[in-house]
Amino acid sequence: MRFQRQSGLFLHHTSLPSPHGVGDLGAGARRFVDFLERADQSLWQFCPLGPTSAELGNSPYQSFSAFAGNPLLVDLRDLGERGYLTDGELEPPGGVSEHSVNYETVGSFKRDRLRTAFERFDEDATGADRESFEAFREREAGWIDGYSLFMALKSHFDGRLWTEWPDAVKTRQPDALDKYREELADEVGYHEFVQWVFDEQWQALYEYASDAGVKLVGDLPIYVALDSADVWAAPEAFQLTEENDPAVVAGVPPNPDDSGQRWGNPLYDWDRLAENDYDWWIDRLERLFELVDITRIDHFKGFDEYWAIPAESDDPADGEWRQGPEADFFETVEAELGDLPFFAEDLGFIDESMISLRDRFEFPGMRVPQYADWCEGGHMYQPMHFPENAVGYTSTHDTDTVVGYYRDLDDRQRDCLHYNLGTDGSDINWDIIEAVWNSNAVVAMTTMQDLLGLDSDARFNLPGTATGNWQWRVTEAAFDEDVAERLRQVTDRTIR
Repeated sequence: MRFQRQSGLFLHHTSLPSPHGVGDLGAGARRFVDFLERADQSLWQFCPLGPTSAELGNSPYQSFSAFAGNPLLVDLRDLGERGYLTDGELEPPGGVSEHSVNYETVGSFKRDRLRTAFERFDEDATGADRESFEAFREREAGWIDGYSLFMALKSHFDGRLWTEWPDAVKTRQPDALDKYREELADEVGYHEFVQWVFDEQWQALYEYASDAGVKLVGDLPIYVALDSADVWAAPEAFQLTEENDPAVVAGVPPNPDDSGQRWGNPLYDWDRLAENDYDWWIDRLERLFELVDITRIDHFKGFDEYWAIPAESDDPADGEWRQGPEADFFETVEAELGDLPFFAEDLGFIDESMISLRDRFEFPGMRVPQYADWCEGGHMYQPMHFPENAVGYTSTHDTDTVVGYYRDLDDRQRDCLHYNLGTDGSDINWDIIEAVWNSNAVVAMTTMQDLLGLDSDARFNLPGTATGNWQWRVTEAAFDEDVAERLRQVTDRTIR
């Protein structure tokens, strides 16, 4: 068992309170840490931190980089305190809400301020800031060089997918890269600056959380986006054609009640990665563990075996199962990095080989009551039947809130839920929280939405939809003393 009995909250940073229309790494994040400390919670979980794209619905699971931080999360007030922005430039933009993120407005506002701050840094940075910036560039050179050039090129080529760039750049011919690195030096510097600021602010927040006894739980999507610096800068890590186009893409096969899914992410060349001791993955995990203490592995099944769909096909049924890296991957990572503080997202394709891989390394899997059949005795997603080596969630970023879920239950399931939990459902969010906290699961997690008893209007993401997601925000008033005290009492009573 890799974890002690403990509990925490899920809240992504974009949902935090801030004056600039989207959560950031500043005062709102520290107030949430204070709330967690008052509630006696030891974990803060969130979505991936990478730069997001409006074209891809601002999803944190479709990022331009698995290494970089999201510029939208940069705290502008910190840049004001450093002298890189004026008070007037820190005035909030019009048309923003404290309850939801308007990504179009916020994105334009923040990009404008970040570019202004970079120009002033370039002209008037203090010696200490320049020294810190250069140390960051040297320390993170393994990814920052490729990422910042990729973003500069993406702007230069009007935002087009990198597979549509001129062949010499697409296939990374050295002369072409040298030419653009010189021609786009200012734009490259801007992206390096933003990542340096993100890193400094993140490390300050990490220390603040650590001092409060709160560990940070990140999220590791197994796949990266095609339109990313990851694939462009390290094509050898992926199954690509000679022209650097995907040969096969990720997805899942059809079930009896659906036609499967074609995600479109490029797939890894696991054989080549294994020959090089999974070097790209080691670099990725080293960077991630500079930022977090624990991480959830999304789609854990893909390390056991993965569904490979020919890139030219739109039909998931045309794919086939192929062997993943299995135990060799985790043994190599453990030998290189030490202990493996992973939660395994094992929902969906649960089979004997995946369970064997998960249990071999004692990774706790996920249990979510919203997937329970409340009328079936001993169902694995009923909290009273959670195993010890599991992470119990009241809901996740991809599910409805507890209140919304309960409202939509049919009468039979609702009656069975009442019987199993000994409740009339009048305080259903706390009923589920207490059931998960009281379970055998070594880790118990809830969301801010469930803690506040919010309905489906506060849902964070609806899978399979391209718009209206990732927008929900919490106000400072929600970090309520009475709510924190009630959660503290539940946590104390269930010995977490």
